[in-house]
Amino acid sequence: MAAEGEREYLIFCDESAIDGKYYCNFYGGVLVPGSQHRLVSERLEREKLSLNLFGEVKWEKVTEQYLPKYQKLVTAFFREVASGHLKVRVMFRQKAHRPRGLTSEDLELQYFKLYYQFVKHAFGLHLIPRREGGTKLRLYFDRIPDTKEKVAQFKAFLLSLQQSKPFREAGLAIAPEDVTEIRSSDHVLAQCLDVVLGAMQFRLNNWHLQKLPGQRVRGRRTRAKEALYKTILAEVRHLLPGFNIGTTTGTRGDAKGRWNHPYRHWCFQPRDTVFDAAMTKRGGGR
Repeated sequence: MAAEGEREYLIFCDESAIDGKYYCNFYGGVLVPGSQHRLVSERLEREKLSLNLFGEVKWEKVTEQYLPKYQKLVTAFFREVASGHLKVRVMFRQKAHRPRGLTSEDLELQYFKLYYQFVKHAFGLHLIPRREGGTKLRLYFDRIPDTKEKVAQFKAFLLSLQQSKPFREAGLAIAPEDVTEIRSSDHVLAQCLDVVLGAMQFRLNNWHLQKLPGQRVRGRRTRAKEALYKTILAEVRHLLPGFNIGTTTGTRGDAKGRWNHPYRHWCFQPRDTVFDAAMTKRGGGR
């Protein structure tokens, strides 16, 4: 990842509304320098075409038939990560840590508040090497499922980040037109992120163990998804040996690891929580 001299960074964000048994509130992002965005996207689009993947790539589309194609695409995606052209971050919450004292407003705005925390902290943006003239930040979100009023409020909160001390010291600037909703079908980076995010929530919530009603064995689609998850995990562990998907990734001796690491997980925990062992994999069964 180019560190010095980058004039702007783009972050493509995605989230999952699916509420799993053990983990929930999944948010993901892929960051690319402006100087690399077109080149990386073109390479991945060519990879898609070579695999005859003409439509939108999504985790929910994974089947036994498409498994080899998706494996090759995610391998190409992680090749870009390993080359320093992309950074990937995933945030989620363990349901066993149940937040206390939430107001009705907190619950109503939970989606946006967690997204805000993800953007603010997950990439370690305050650690970006300061550039003469400052650095622009562009934020791209898949269609946000809420009212125009709430979306406008959310965007205003994101714009206010540039006024915070850490962002000011890093020289980060966000223009109103650079907080944008997109169609993921138009952006290959958003599509690859969807697959990675889907794989992580699939495994963390033990959906790889699901069986069809009345069946003794798992379905072909479930087994295909597990195989794709294992491909993704192997790629991540090539970057971060010993990586644990269920915990926050440590700095591994790098004080600036939150920015420098190519891939990281963040298991978000609210300040005031009560631990419910029954909601863990061990306490609630497999």
